[in-house]
Parts: sequence; structure tokens; C-alpha cells
Amino acid sequence: MPKTIRIGTRDSQLAMWQAKTVQSQLEHLGHKTVLVPVKSTGDIVLDKPLYELGITGIFTKTLDIAMLNEDIDIAVHSLKDVPTLLPKGIVQAAVLKRGNVNDTLVFKKNEEFLSAREAIIATGSLRRRAQWLNRYPTHTVVGLRGNVNSRLQKLEDNADWNGAIFAAAGIGRLNIRPENAINLHWMIPAPAQGAIMITALESDEETRAICAEINHEETEICTSIERKFLNLLEGGCTAPIGALALIKNEEVHFKGILLSKDGTKKVEVSKVAALGKHDDLAEFCADYVIGKGGKTLIDQLQRSDKKTNIYSTKKLTDDQLLLFHNAVVAESNDAIKISLNRLSKSIIRNEIEHVIITSKNAVESLLTNYSTPELQFKNIYCVGRRTKRLIEKRIGKVTHTEANAKKLASYLVEQSNVKEVTYFCSDLRLDDLPNILSENNISVNEIEAYQTKFDADKIEGQLDGVMFYSPSTVESFLKQNKAHGIAFCIGETTAKAASAYFEEVRVAKVPTVESVIELVNEYYV
Repeated sequence: MPKTIRIGTRDSQLAMWQAKTVQSQLEHLGHKTVLVPVKSTGDIVLDKPLYELGITGIFTKTLDIAMLNEDIDIAVHSLKDVPTLLPKGIVQAAVLKRGNVNDTLVFKKNEEFLSAREAIIATGSLRRRAQWLNRYPTHTVVGLRGNVNSRLQKLEDNADWNGAIFAAAGIGRLNIRPENAINLHWMIPAPAQGAIMITALESDEETRAICAEINHEETEICTSIERKFLNLLEGGCTAPIGALALIKNEEVHFKGILLSKDGTKKVEVSKVAALGKHDDLAEFCADYVIGKGGKTLIDQLQRSDKKTNIYSTKKLTDDQLLLFHNAVVAESNDAIKISLNRLSKSIIRNEIEHVIITSKNAVESLLTNYSTPELQFKNIYCVGRRTKRLIEKRIGKVTHTEANAKKLASYLVEQSNVKEVTYFCSDLRLDDLPNILSENNISVNEIEAYQTKFDADKIEGQLDGVMFYSPSTVESFLKQNKAHGIAFCIGETTAKAASAYFEEVRVAKVPTVESVIELVNEYYV
């Protein structure tokens, strides 16, 4: 039976266009395929931490994990978004024939502002910003983020903006290129801009052989040179780097650029090599740039001050910090400090029939005060999958779990055998659960298992957004800071609390820290 190739893709409009292009080419050759949109990292668990796998690309990370878990056979990416070092076990299987490599300026009324001293140009790209300021040093460049359609709308809505810069391939593929648009042939594009890449598992020889059928060799050669040049210069920092290789008359023509962030300094290189003798081209050009002042420029970029633009009200791990988009400078700390209470032995002297646990903090309190054999609960009801996993690992079987306290209360009301419950809670809690139960004649015995203390940092300067994980983190943050930017929330209950203070609130698709990070990244795409 022929293999059906599962094509993994992000679910944005442009990503789906790219995946469908790959699907069409494979099916034209007689292969069966199915699209698999991958939306969230969610609760995917790997045997090894992300840093061991080398997963660094914010646009590709979710698909990398799905592939390593064998949920998809291939992944389709914009090649310019793919890290130059792929995760262990994943390889480049093919690149399609390249589209338009240029950057494109979309302008309002006319192009007269190009000769004016003052003008406002919008872009979210550090490379485009630096090259524009190098050419037009008196102009102002403002940030622009979001998907292609939303960026075009922002350009339309901002009356004082003269224009914005886009990748020609993106607006062309979506067939939304405005009439008022010109290609910036003088601007050196991002390495591999305009190319679509397919990755597969290194061990999956059958799939790699199938993908090789649609590989475009000329594009593969050119983008490989550009990406090697980027890799040799990058040095772990985010730098304005452009690179373009083209094949003409059996020769590879390469040009590259490295700039300071403000565009005041730049180092350029151009080189031609015979096709077939181009293996050292990227290394030669990178060495040239480094020798002409590039090393000093890169050192300055690495030392440049970074301003925090995202604050997390929960301390993030090193692995979690690696998940952020390159434009994010995140600061994190626990806005809530937990103090476990000393609980009396009399509380658990007799077997408790119905117990409610809504957080891992309550579990920790129980395990601190009692041994596992002492915790003889007939039925345990909890909130959250992670809380459930901890309970079943350390205490015993969970009878039922729900995503939030309100849903759990509704479930218990429907159970005719539940007349009384013991609720291990915090001194700060939402009233939904006990109130709903009491209103439905279910007696609630509340045990204060831990105390929640507000301990948020005072943040200097403006933030693009704040990450919240509970209503208490919202309250704690606002005791030290004013509401500004977007509230990125782990769930609906937290979002409800944040909406009383923040003008814009976004809710994660899955109630995990990783999903909140993904929510933040979507803002910077």
C-alpha cells in the first residue's frame, strides 16, 4: 500500500499556501498526501530537553517537535525562518524553486517621500530597518508586526506612515500585492528569502527519496551558500545580515552585507565563483566581512543594550526562554510566592469521600504534611492535566478532572452521590467553585492548604505585554505596575481578571506556559 505523506505546517494563511504547493507537486507525481496543521506545542513531552536537540527556530519549533514525535512525515517552512543548524535527527529533504527574492516597498500615495528629508517607514525586520536607515538616514523607521494582511491594514490605518516593507514572495503568493508597490532591488534580502524548504527525519529514507523528486538544485545551491554565510557571521546574536546568491552563465554570483542596527555602519562583500567550484564561497565572504570590521560590529551587536519588552509573572526555565521569538527580550519572576500551611492530622484521620484539589500547590502542601499512605481519599476531583499527573504520581487515582474550577463545580453538581466535599485551597481563591456547590446544596469543607503572597517586580519602562497565569498574578502585578500593553493569559479565568485592566487580552489555546509563549510569539511574527 502506497505511503500517505503527512505534511506538517503552521496554520497561517501563508504557511498553508506553501504546504498546499508542496502537496500539489507531490500529488502531481502520484504520491498520496494529507495536510496536518500543527497549532500548539501544548503538552508535547520529549525524552530530552530542547537545548539538547538544538531546537532554536521560533517559527519551526512546533513542527520540529511534531516530527520528532512522528506525528508528521515532513514539515514545510519558509527557508529564511529556519535556523542554520537543524535539530538532531531532522534534515533538509528538499527546497522548491525559489520565488521572488526581493523586499518590496508598499507606499501610500506616491514615491515623492523617497527624496524628502523626513518620512516614516514601517518594518519589523532588523535587516530591513538597518538597510533603509543606511540609505535614508534622516527617515524614521517604526515597528510593524502581525501577519501580512494585518500589516497591510496597519499601513492603511496609520495616516502618518509613508510606506512599509514586505517580502515580495509573501504578498505575491497570497495575491495581495497592492498597486502602489515597488521591489527594492538595492536591498540585499534575508538569506534564503523566497524559498520554501521541506524537512524530514534523517532516518526516514523513503520519505526523503520522495521529497528529492521535487528538489530544485539551483535553489538548493544558492540558499545553502547564503545560509552558510549567515551561520559563519551570526555568532549567536541577532544581527542585520543580508545575503543573495544567483547562478548566471555557469557562475555563482554572491553578495552579502552586515550592518549595525541603526544602519550607520556596514560591511559589504561581492564575489563570483565558477559553478562547481563554489564550495568555499560562503566561508571566503564571511572571512572577508569579519576582516573588514565585521568582528568589531558583531561584538558591538552582542553587547548592545536590550530593553525588556515582555514580562512573565512566572519564573521561566532556560528551555522556556529559548522558545521566544528573536524580537522578544523577556524578563520573568514569580509574582506570587507560595507558603505551605501546617495542617492538622485530624483533617485526614478518617477517610474523606470527596476531595477537590485545584492546583499543584495544594498537592505539595498535602505531601509536605502527610505521607502518601495517610492520604486515603475515596474520590479525588482536580483542575488541570498537570495537577492530575502529579496527584496520580504521588497520591492516587483521580476520579475526574476539568480544565477550570467552574467546569469542575458544574460536573460535581450533576453527580447525585456528592453531598459534601473537602476543598484544599489557598487563602486567595475565586468564589466560583464553592459558591456554585453551596447554591446546589453541596456542603463545602474548605481547608486552607497554602497561602498566596503578592511579590511582583516593579518594571521600568513600557512593555509590549505581560504574561499571566492566574487571577492572583494579575492582582500582584498591578500592585506594583500600571496596566500597559497586551495581557497574554493562560486561560479564560485569568483573562477575565486581566480584562478589567488591560485594553487587549489574548488567551492561550492550551493552558500551558509553552502555549502562552507561543501566544506572545504570534504577536511578533
